[in-house]
Amino acid sequence: MKFRPLHDRVVVRRAEGDLTSKGGIIIPDTARERPQQGEVLAIGPGSRDESGNLTPLDVKPGDTILFGQWSGTEVRIDGEDLLIMTEADIMGVVEKTEATTTKAA
Repeated sequence: MKFRPLHDRVVVRRAEGDLTSKGGIIIPDTARERPQQGEVLAIGPGSRDESGNLTPLDVKPGDTILFGQWSGTEVRIDGEDLLIMTEADIMGVVEKTEATTTKAA
């Protein structure tokens, strides 16, 4: 199945969380905090302003984003648990930086 979000909605795959605590104890799903980071899989075309002009979204598929713990609606598409949220639920995009190593001469 293909899914195309409408308006300013975004489809997100939640990042995998750590299944154990630092001591090696397995934490059940009900007691574990869910990751608040994920990958954008699909976006809608954007929202319309008061003049009817289309305002495109600031995120794009492939972006890693941060969102609130209770943001979005959980759905299952093609057997995968995903989130659908509005762009307003997204706090920001995680920028990947290139670590460069310089050696002193």
